[in-house]
Amino acid sequence: MKAVVQSRYGSPAVLRVEEVPIPSPAANHVRVKVVATSINLSDWETLRGRPAYSRTGGVRRPARPTLGSDIAGWVDDVGNDVTRFRAGDAVYGDNLRLKGGFAEYAIAPESVLTHKPSELGFAEASTIPQSGAIAVQGTRDAAAGKRMLVNGAGGGSGTFAIQLAKRAGAHVTAVDNAGKLDFMRSLGADSVIDYQAGDFTTGHYDLILDMVASRSVFAYRRALKPGGRYLCVGGSVPTLLRVLTAGAVVGRFTGRRIGVLAVKEGPQHFSPLADMCLAGEVAIHIDRTYPLEDTADALALVGEGRALGKVVVAP
Repeated sequence: MKAVVQSRYGSPAVLRVEEVPIPSPAANHVRVKVVATSINLSDWETLRGRPAYSRTGGVRRPARPTLGSDIAGWVDDVGNDVTRFRAGDAVYGDNLRLKGGFAEYAIAPESVLTHKPSELGFAEASTIPQSGAIAVQGTRDAAAGKRMLVNGAGGGSGTFAIQLAKRAGAHVTAVDNAGKLDFMRSLGADSVIDYQAGDFTTGHYDLILDMVASRSVFAYRRALKPGGRYLCVGGSVPTLLRVLTAGAVVGRFTGRRIGVLAVKEGPQHFSPLADMCLAGEVAIHIDRTYPLEDTADALALVGEGRALGKVVVAP
């Protein structure tokens, strides 16, 4: 089978499309014939090996040679003790631990997959698992009368977060680069900020969901109203450590909550978003779909902050 392989950390130039053996599923695992895999920032981070936490399991070289966790496709084979799926089932899920989605076939634990709704195309379904889980959990406190800010709002998780917060009745401020301002307005954002031209920490918000944490905990504290909450999903290791340590202390003594969003994975955490998409309450935005051979270009589009919403690779 064809697979996109990386033997070392680096830029998209380190990726190669190679012929590799078709894997066989172990007990409690499923082999999926991949139809679509959406790209997440976690793929870009693991490609480069930065931040340092992206090297978990492989300090000098990637633990898994093929990236791609948000997969959608057909069950091709099942291992012993698999009870929920059989060959021919259409499935999707976040295969974050094993990855392997940038290939014609991928192996995934039965537990991370669920049946794909027939009303969703494979490309659409692949956009939901990881980004959806982040957006659903990151906006759970959004409500009418609250002011919420989403930093990094023009990407995959952000596009869902804007819509979910608006659906809950919140006033939403969306932050990203200048090329995404009109796009974020089209999703329902009440106000938008170009992070290169404005400082979102001068505002006062009840909730902040930060996809790309890079500021000091004092800046985050300043941006929150008393009783407000700041949650970050990604960022540099030093920033995340400061949020976990100094942020907790600063927040406690100033009547604010500053912390890291511990994202819960699995179908039960992203299926609610799929239901909203099916009901027409939340829209899926796919910027572009690339063939497997152009996975490097697809990753660059996301990693360099140029994608509007999600980007999909279709083997």
